[in-house]
Amino acid sequence: MLRIHQIKLMLDEDITLLKQKCADKLRISVTDITEYQIVRESLDARKQPLCFSYTVDVSIKNENRCYHRKDVQKAVKYHYEMPKCGSEKAEGRVIVAGFGPAGMYAALLLAQMGYRPLVLEKGEMMEQRIQSVQRFWQEGTLNPESNVQFGEGGAGTFSDGKLTSRSKDPRSHKVLAEFVRFGAHSSILYEAYPHIGTDRLRDIVVNMRKEIQRLGGEIRFSTALCDMKTQAGRITHVKADKEWIPCKALILAVGHSARDIFTMLAQKQVALQQKSFAVGVRIEHPQAFINEAQYKAYAKHPRLKAASYRLSYTTTKGRGVYSFCMCPGGSVVNSSSEPNALVVNGMSEYARDRENANSAILVQVNPEDIGSDIMAGIQFQQDLERKAYQIGKGYFAPVQRLSDFLQRQASVSIGKLKPTILPGYTLCDLHTILPSFVSEALSEAFVQFDHQLSGFLHEDAILTGVETRSSSPLRILRSSDTLTSPTLSNLYPCAEGAGYAGGIVSAAIDGLRCSEKVIEHFQCDGFKSL
Repeated sequence: MLRIHQIKLMLDEDITLLKQKCADKLRISVTDITEYQIVRESLDARKQPLCFSYTVDVSIKNENRCYHRKDVQKAVKYHYEMPKCGSEKAEGRVIVAGFGPAGMYAALLLAQMGYRPLVLEKGEMMEQRIQSVQRFWQEGTLNPESNVQFGEGGAGTFSDGKLTSRSKDPRSHKVLAEFVRFGAHSSILYEAYPHIGTDRLRDIVVNMRKEIQRLGGEIRFSTALCDMKTQAGRITHVKADKEWIPCKALILAVGHSARDIFTMLAQKQVALQQKSFAVGVRIEHPQAFINEAQYKAYAKHPRLKAASYRLSYTTTKGRGVYSFCMCPGGSVVNSSSEPNALVVNGMSEYARDRENANSAILVQVNPEDIGSDIMAGIQFQQDLERKAYQIGKGYFAPVQRLSDFLQRQASVSIGKLKPTILPGYTLCDLHTILPSFVSEALSEAFVQFDHQLSGFLHEDAILTGVETRSSSPLRILRSSDTLTSPTLSNLYPCAEGAGYAGGIVSAAIDGLRCSEKVIEHFQCDGFKSL
């Protein structure tokens, strides 16, 4: 097939014209095209009028005649090669701890290859987990074992379901293709900024769980990994609740909020390392304003989706500040997972049709800011979350108008824009919660962001605190070759919780990578039933 780049469609042009545009670019008759497939779709908003830009693969008669055309090359099709099974025999089971994106994809590949993995998930399965989260948002009753952070699907279940990734790893195609197989719209395969939405993601996760079980995998919900037995540099057993389970290999995909696991690993002297992370707040604007700022005169065009933004700035003191996990047409959500502590995140449904846009605005935190103890980053996060709980007088999130934050004064009222967080909010001065180096960096960056996105300092913009869980503050060290811990040769630290990924796609990719290493090393102990 031929791959054609830079095919333009104006907003009012129907996508059915794409085939004719391909023919025009190749200078052939449209009847010469026997097949075509969209590879990538992006919105070109660099100048007016706005248009869509496409990359398309086409099959034509005698394709050699068109290789010299501008923006045309031979198409390269990616095919995921399943790993080859290893030969080492070992007692016990292949265990996956955590059933977020990394754990799901790790377990899926293991099951597809006949390894019949055992998955241990601290939280509840989807049906019960949704009820626990809704009860918390409506009544303020927190289930520490199953909440926005813990449970089937991981923290990504209650998010925007963004599938963008900076990773160039070709495994990303398998990740997206599996999402489509389990219920996502096929457009995620070619959209520049694909997302699933929390409402659709929940069904997809359940479908993936059922497939893993069909292939022989076992998934135990409400079952936390709590201890390990080791001998001669290997894990021999893991403890799940009160049961000791023989362990062949452990893929540790517990996520960035599994603080009990990090504590246990530190006590067992597993190799850990501090790393930079970030903390900050969520900011809300009217989605209509974001649309107008980005699309200008085309803001209300029916072909355009809710607009987003990505902003970054380095302060005069050299500290990075950036937007993160921007959720168009969504809501700020209370993501607390520990008693007497409060943390927030953002969420959107597939339609992205809510009144508010929200995004995290985060400030870089380095090890030298917090001390050298391996648990210092976790303690720093917890201190902020407990302050937020105290200032909010419970699970009512602390909220402040952006204008008041810049004036360093507590808010006593809000404007036309209403905070979306549940179960409620408390007006305050966020400077009383945030360390001075964080609040000062935010204040400086907000002013600069107004130059990058005109009107960012919107009179009704509101801030909600605190966001502390964008990434793990420590890394569980592993070999770049085998992906195993230098302390325990059959421990595979994986994805966000281990400090090797950030987001749904990169976490899923890392889950695949870890499973591949297990498969290539150990002999298959089950059967294939694809």
